[in-house]
Amino acid sequence: MSTETEEKARTVSIRLSTAVTALALTALLVATVTLAILYAGARGTIADSEARAADEQHAEQVAADYALGASTIDYRDVDAWFTRLKIGTAPALSAKFDATAPQLKQILLPLQWNSTATPLSADVISESGGIYKVNAYLTVNSTSVQNPDGAATTVTYSLTMDRNSGWQITEVGGLQNAIPAEGTR
Repeated sequence: MSTETEEKARTVSIRLSTAVTALALTALLVATVTLAILYAGARGTIADSEARAADEQHAEQVAADYALGASTIDYRDVDAWFTRLKIGTAPALSAKFDATAPQLKQILLPLQWNSTATPLSADVISESGGIYKVNAYLTVNSTSVQNPDGAATTVTYSLTMDRNSGWQITEVGGLQNAIPAEGTR
């Protein structure tokens, strides 16, 4: 019987240096996988942050360009101004400009209105689902029959644009559209 017991009770011996090496390699593998996962996550976060910043910068540029075109008026070429008013706008907004063009001409022509603009800044106010609200600020120098010496004013355009529709501008208004009225805060 002792031979049978000896056969059943076999032992496996591993050198201590081999066990230590296997343990070290396992720890190194776990650390490498952990670092790779953390690196991939950080890269994704950075890429998302960079994409968000690029979208905001694009929205601000669209707003600044639009506001500059909308603030540059020469009564001798009002049609060019109407064209600039409609550049980059959604069809519904463009149609509103078409509908108001005759009334605006009746105001600008007799006044002999001229204005030039200098952009100051543009800031994204909010973003939700690709809809950006942006304020664009300009200094506008205007002359007219009533004020031939001209006047400089700071003008604010409040624009809403849709990134998902090719950055089309869907609304244009003044600062009153961006500031809550009394009692709605």
